[in-house]
Amino acid sequence: MPHVVLRRLSFPGVVAALGLLLAAVPAMAQTAAAAPPAADATQSVAPGTAAAPGASATPAAETATKDSAASPPPDAAADAAAAVAAPADAPADTRGIDQEVQGLKKDVVDLNRDLFVLEEELLFPANTQVAVFLSMDVGDFFALDSVQLKIDQKEVINYLYTPREVEALLKGGVHRLYLGNLKVGHHELVAFFSGKGPNERDYKRGATISFEKGIGAKYLELKINDRQRKQQPEFEIKDWE
Repeated sequence: MPHVVLRRLSFPGVVAALGLLLAAVPAMAQTAAAAPPAADATQSVAPGTAAAPGASATPAAETATKDSAASPPPDAAADAAAAVAAPADAPADTRGIDQEVQGLKKDVVDLNRDLFVLEEELLFPANTQVAVFLSMDVGDFFALDSVQLKIDQKEVINYLYTPREVEALLKGGVHRLYLGNLKVGHHELVAFFSGKGPNERDYKRGATISFEKGIGAKYLELKINDRQRKQQPEFEIKDWE
């Protein structure tokens, strides 16, 4: 047990010591009030709440981290811009392809026409060619169904007309009914016309022509006309000299 040593102080000494202490107290209070508080480097944590491990030290650090995560890398931004620009270029490429396709179609049509002309020249030379055409006028007294052609007593064609073709003939169209070859000399053509005559009755009439085939192409026309005075159709064959 420690020993306490008591010293006897005189009354005047105690009074002097108390006076010094009382004089020092106001000076200490002023010094404490003037000193600034220490800055807290960390975020304040509410009482009873533990700080999350690995939390950022300052809000500025958190903001910098979020900005870096939100902004894409330069390569990704370039790829996105290219993907947006690609659809704008697509219509131009499509128009170019369409123009090329149309050009190819026109070339095919021209080539087909040239081949058709060449085929006719090879199969039907001008020195042996004969062509027969058919035309109609008005058509009030005769509705055409079919035409049969015979050259030198040999049937060369029997053509059945559709309503659309008959309508085109009534509007002024001309139909090439037959194209063939004939040698130079005398020939005979016979045409038989079948259809509906006056009063919707079945009607069949014929027409014949004798012609000379010379050097060069020969053209014949079958014409169907209405005779108003007789109210009957008229069939004739015209030789184009």
